[in-house]
Amino acid sequence: MDLTFSTPLKGNLVLCSDYRAAALHRSPGLYKFVWVRRGCLRLEVDHIPMELRAGMLLPLTPLHTLDVTRAEGEYLILAFDSNFYCIFGHDGEVSCSGLLFNGSSEVLRLELSEMRTAALQRVVDDLRAEYGVVDGLREEMLRMQLKRFIIICTRIAREHFSVGADREKLFDTVRRYYVLVDEHFRTKKRVQDYAGLLHRSPKTLANLFASCGQPSPLNIIHDRVNAEARRLLLYTPKSAKEIAYLLGYEDTAAFSRFFAKMNGESITGFRQREKRE
Repeated sequence: MDLTFSTPLKGNLVLCSDYRAAALHRSPGLYKFVWVRRGCLRLEVDHIPMELRAGMLLPLTPLHTLDVTRAEGEYLILAFDSNFYCIFGHDGEVSCSGLLFNGSSEVLRLELSEMRTAALQRVVDDLRAEYGVVDGLREEMLRMQLKRFIIICTRIAREHFSVGADREKLFDTVRRYYVLVDEHFRTKKRVQDYAGLLHRSPKTLANLFASCGQPSPLNIIHDRVNAEARRLLLYTPKSAKEIAYLLGYEDTAAFSRFFAKMNGESITGFRQREKRE
C-alpha cells in the first residue's frame, strides 16, 4: 500500500513502490530512502549509473536527481521534506545530516543485515498502521516512525564506517565538516576555512579523516563543487561563465581547468556527451 500524508504547514511524507509516483514529483524538496527489498535495481543518480541489490538502501537529498532505468524485483521509497521533519533543526535527535544526507556525488550505499532489515520492516509496518488511524495524533505518530527509520539508518551508516561508541564524538566532527562544506562551498574552498569553523587545525582534520576512512578534507570540498557544477550543466541552460560565477570563481578559465581535472573532459565535451546519451 502506497501512502501520502500532507500537513497543514505543507509538510509531506510519502511511502511508495515506484519512483514515478506522482507524490514524489509534486514536491521538489524531498529527502529519499530507496530500499531494495527483492531482486535488483538499476538507477542513475545525477546521471551516474549504479546498481542496488536486495538488502541495500540508498539515502538521497533533494539535490540528487533519481532515475530508475531497470527494476527487477521490489523496492520501496520513503520520502519526506523539511516541512514534515527538519533534519537540521532536529540534528541532536537523529544525527544524519552530513552522514546520510549531503550534496556529494559520492552517495552512500548501505547494506542491511538481517537484524537491521527486520528493524526497518517493523518501522514500515508501524508507519502503515498509523496512517490508517485518522485522529489528531496521526501526524506526530507518523513523524515518530520516520524518526525511528532515520535513526536506524544512522546506526547502519556508523557501522559502515566502523564508528563505535568510543568514536562517536570524533566522527561527529567529520559529519559537521560535510554539513559546513554543503553550506559554504561556493565561498570557502580551503581546508583552513573549515578548520577554523570547527576549531581544529587542518592537520588534525586530515588525520581524523584518514583514521575514519574518509576522503581528504580538500577532496570533499572539490567533490562538492564539482557535483554542483555537473548539476548546473545537466539541468540548467546556464553558460560556463554563469556557473563559474555561481560557484565563486572570478575567472572562468580557472573553473574550466578545475572541471576538466575533476572529470577528465571539458565543459563543452561533458554537455555534448550527456545530451547524446
